This record gives sequence, C-alpha cells and structure tokens, in this order.
Amino acid sequence: MPVSFEQRTLDNGLTVIAEVDPEADSSASGFFVRTGARDEQPALMGVSHFLEHMMFKGTDTLSAEDINEGFDRLGARNNAYTSTEMTCFYAHSLPEHQAGCLDLLAKMMRPALRQTDFDTEKGVILEEIAMYKDNPFWVLYEALCEQHYRGHTLGHRVLGTDDTIKALERDAMQAYFDARYSADNTVLALAGRVDFDQACRQAETLCGSWNTTGAERNSSEPETGSMPLRLTDERVNRAYLLGLARAPSYGDERRYAASLLAKLLGDSDNSRLHWALIETGIAEEAQAAYDPHDGTGSYFIYASTDPENADDVAEVLTNEAQRVLEGTTDADLERLRAKTATGVTVGGERPNDRMQRLGRQWTYLGAYTPLEVELERIRAVTLDDLSTVFEAFPLAPSSFGTLTPAEPSQS
Repeated sequence: MPVSFEQRTLDNGLTVIAEVDPEADSSASGFFVRTGARDEQPALMGVSHFLEHMMFKGTDTLSAEDINEGFDRLGARNNAYTSTEMTCFYAHSLPEHQAGCLDLLAKMMRPALRQTDFDTEKGVILEEIAMYKDNPFWVLYEALCEQHYRGHTLGHRVLGTDDTIKALERDAMQAYFDARYSADNTVLALAGRVDFDQACRQAETLCGSWNTTGAERNSSEPETGSMPLRLTDERVNRAYLLGLARAPSYGDERRYAASLLAKLLGDSDNSRLHWALIETGIAEEAQAAYDPHDGTGSYFIYASTDPENADDVAEVLTNEAQRVLEGTTDADLERLRAKTATGVTVGGERPNDRMQRLGRQWTYLGAYTPLEVELERIRAVTLDDLSTVFEAFPLAPSSFGTLTPAEPSQS
C-alpha cells in the first residue's frame, strides 16, 4: 500500500500533517515551532535554545524524571534541536507506542518554566557556549555570520552569548514562549504506521487549548557581505578559512540546482575542492555546502590547513568557486544527481527521516511536496540550470574570514 499524505488544521490553528505508511515498522512524531535565533530580539539572543532545554525540565504535573522515564518505558528515541529558524521536539518508536509518545511530547510542549530550573539550566547553557568556544570552525562561523548579515537577526548565535544568557530573566523567557509557542506557529508532523484520525483526536484533546497569537516573521532578504574578518587565537595550531555567499531561499525552485552546485564544488569526495586541496595534500579539510533559509540562503566554503599554506588555500578556494562549472560534463552532473537521489531515497525509507523532512518543509513553505516529486526535480536539473543559478548566485564569497594561530602572550 503506498504512502499517503494527510493534513488537518485544528480550530486553534495547529496544523497536523502525516505521511501514513501502513507497512512501516515504526512511527515518528514531532512538533515543529516556527521560531529560532532569527526571531529573537538582540537582548534575548539564545532564548529559543534555552527554551528547548527547559521543555525537558517538567510541566505543572510532570517532573523531568517523569518525562525521561516515560520515553524510556516506551522504548522511544527522542530528542530536540534549535536552529536559526525553527525548534523541533520529536520521538521515534514502535507503532504501538506512538500515542504514548505524542502524549508526552504534547505535554512537555507546555513547560512549567520554574525559576529554580531556569537558574540551574542557565549554568548548563553557559557551559555549552564555553564548549563551542573550543571548536575553531564554530568560532569562525559565528563571528563571520554576524558580520556577513550586517546586524540582521540571521546573524544571531543560536546559543546566545555569555552576556545575553547571563542577563536573561525567567519572565522574559515566558513572554517569548507565550508569543511564539502558539498553536498557529506550530506544526505536528507524523510519519510511518500511524492512525491519523486518532492522532488528530488526541492532538485536539492535548493541544486544543493552546493559544493563537498570529506570530509573524520578517522574511525579507537582508543585505549581506562584509570586509574580511581575521581572527587569531593562541590555542589553535591550524589555519581555518571560511567564505559565505548569497544563495537561493528554501522556497526558491532553484534550490535543487544550488544544492548540486555546492556538491560539485565541495562534496566530501570527488569534488573540485577535494581534488584541488585534499588530494594535493595542502589542506586536511575542504568542503562547500548550501544552506537555504526563509527568504534567503547561503553557500559556505570551508577549509583547514597548515598556517604556512593559508594564503595558497584561500586562493584555491576562491578560484575553484569562480570556475566551478568549467569542464563540468553531463556525466559529472549525472553522478551528482544519482548520489543525491540515493541519499534522499534512503532517508525516505525511515519514518523518522520522513517526519523530519515533512515537518521542516511545511514549517518553511506551508505546503507539501511528495518525496517522489522532489526526486524528479533533482533528476531534472541540467547543466543550464547550474549555469543559471550560478549566474544569479555566484559562489565567490562576499564575506571571507580566517582564524589562525596567535603568538603566545608574553608573561
């Protein structure tokens, strides 16, 4: 029996969607809230991610232990994540436990936000920020994004900063939650062997009292580009190079060509950067990727190398990005299309991956595209399509940053 798509909107605006597969051996459920770092006021930077943590600290009737033990008893794999534009809470289980997972997920979506939990978790968030400060790529990426987006909230750090987290108050978090964790700003996505009608009745019981707030987002495309960024740190012993360039948005049909173009330049193997930098031995890491957003998108081009090779690697990155289509044949494109289609198809065999794709797609577009249609669009990309998207969105970085070793401080 083929997979079928179902969609229903509750009276309060909560959208429930599903890809139902009666032959699947598992089921997956996830709440997707259309809120993330770009929706935060600068003084509240990091509140979305902080809230993600607080969801697991308990409700008025459930403790943190109740939630954790509840998912364990159901044998579920559950987790959450926060990005620039959405926050997701999900669980993957055997079909007979899908209703139990949905019950726990829905209840934890209305947390108590106790002051004691808030104070404790603030320390956890600060430790997480400190941990990422030890990741050279992440340090460079966050700093370059801030500069690249010229003060736009797309440049916000998902974790926030030491200053914003230390200054954040519990009541400000509650106000943010009340405004953005509303029924009409949330999607419940299901996939696998699920009873859709039953799930909708359950969602009505569990979520029917959620408020509607009309939460909005400014999705206009921001100005991008910046002066070169040069960071130094005496704790690193490699050179890290990162470039950002404007790319199609999530809702732009050219996103399929953009994704293949980025893979052509910097996929993990058999790409232009792989052959120019990895196989030649002048860099140990080299990649490019396409990252679509709401209203805009970006390419990033990255490499790490010995500091003595930094200038040479920067030149190669720029040159390969500028001439990525030179010499590219139909056979090269067919290889990329086949590899991409394989990855999409393999993911489509797992209910959890289908649920994630479904939830993200609806959160961004408010519409459904079947997996088979997306595969057709990937396979339909031509060399002319690559040229068209390259002309509109050149891969040459408009923002470029480096992180290199600093001279040890003299004591």
